[in-house]
Amino acid sequence: MPMHLFLFEKTISFKRTVFNDPVHGHIEMHPLLVRIIDTPQFQRLRYIKQLGGSYYVFPGATHNRFEHSLGVSHLAGRLVQTLQERQPELLIDQRDILCVQIAGLCHDLGHGPFSHMFDGRFIPLACPGLKWKHEQASVQMFEHLIMSNKLKSAMEYYGLKLNEDIDFIKELIAGPIEAKPGVLNTWPYRGRSKEKSFLYEIVANKRSGIDVDKWDYFARDCHHLGIQNNFDYERFIKFARVCLVDEEKCICTRDKEVGNMYDMFHTRNCLHRRAYQHKVSNIIETMITDAFLKADPYIRIKGSAGKEYKISTALEDMEAYTKLTDEIFLQILHSDQPELNEAREILRKIERRDLYKCLGETQPQGNEIKQEQYDELSAEIVKAKPVKFPEDAELKAIKLKAEDFIIDVIDMDYGMKEKNPVNNVNFYCKSDITKAIKITKDQVSKLLPEKFAEQIIRVYCKKTDEKFIYVATKHFIQWCMNRNFTKPWVRNSLVMIWFILVMCHMQIKILEVLTPKIY
Repeated sequence: MPMHLFLFEKTISFKRTVFNDPVHGHIEMHPLLVRIIDTPQFQRLRYIKQLGGSYYVFPGATHNRFEHSLGVSHLAGRLVQTLQERQPELLIDQRDILCVQIAGLCHDLGHGPFSHMFDGRFIPLACPGLKWKHEQASVQMFEHLIMSNKLKSAMEYYGLKLNEDIDFIKELIAGPIEAKPGVLNTWPYRGRSKEKSFLYEIVANKRSGIDVDKWDYFARDCHHLGIQNNFDYERFIKFARVCLVDEEKCICTRDKEVGNMYDMFHTRNCLHRRAYQHKVSNIIETMITDAFLKADPYIRIKGSAGKEYKISTALEDMEAYTKLTDEIFLQILHSDQPELNEAREILRKIERRDLYKCLGETQPQGNEIKQEQYDELSAEIVKAKPVKFPEDAELKAIKLKAEDFIIDVIDMDYGMKEKNPVNNVNFYCKSDITKAIKITKDQVSKLLPEKFAEQIIRVYCKKTDEKFIYVATKHFIQWCMNRNFTKPWVRNSLVMIWFILVMCHMQIKILEVLTPKIY
């Protein structure tokens, strides 16, 4: 035995740790998983809210990335162990199981403050053009975690092959590692051969979107939000089998479970509509983003070699990024730095519930609005000239500016843009459990959706004065009409009266054109 492993054996533990989880009950964790959990890089996830700004709307949404990661690791282990027992011919070994569990545990290490608010709202504005995803940061943080805590000896001791298995874990989290120049290989992965292709579908399934990450956050988020979860992952585990599909081994489920698959994607859509894209949650995340942008030049986070980073650049250094959590909100709020006055005032407005106002929402004819158009659209709203009716002088004096508006474009889908994700799911029949089949929507029900994606546009206004909101909402409605968007939904009753008058006015004009004049 190598000397470093001999010395390590003195402190090794084979005892599994039991966690009492509110969603999955008592779950056992392998001692190597516990070694990973007991590091600053993983403990950081205790301070990052799973649902970002949703906690300001749903009082029960107190859960963090920490417990979600434990749940994903647990479910990943359950699924791969079930396949091992059900199909010994797959040659799943303990290394495979442990790697899949580690990937489930570490898949969210790269999330920033307030989870998807950081990579979905803050980074695109703070670093325009930067192609950055939290999965990429998860891989970097995983590497940093191993090196900082000297875990390679532990990984070797528990049977892992360092280069091969570390690559495998990183691929399970974020997909294929870039191929070496000049090397042609039809199989894009390094960690495992094509014979074990099904293992890449467990933690982050790029093929169909059915993975243990979703199973945990469906169950956990519904539990904390007080929303019914209509998807039963236990049935999927019960019927999961590996079959050959186009020369690759894929995880399949029974044909009779097709309805459960539609329930899963429908549950995802419902959670987005009712919680993840809740109007007030999104407004609060927009305000937190604005505060972070204003604070960014003045916040300093110490990284490796004593170098200091901003909020927006901390992701360049994992030591600095380890210190970046939701706590930055309180750091700004409680700071007395004069440079942070503007950022601090925005956060105080959140605490006072003095929020940006939603003028309304509408839908384009297709998914046609892109993020790079947002500034242009704000300018269009200012220029939209509403049909005028008698108004007081104070309303006429109100001048709108493009910076008063925030465009929030929400893409609602079943997880694969405009495609039906169930078309990518493989099934098998009771009569032949080795043959994978597809099931079309027409074979299931005529009540299923015809379209699987839509785009919703919400327009927020930073100013809260009632008369300003009245004028701004009229411009918003006129803008929707100019662009031939759907009839806008607005909450201001006075503006709705104006809108009805406009529609009546337009009908009269049409009648005047169509009705022949009598001389």
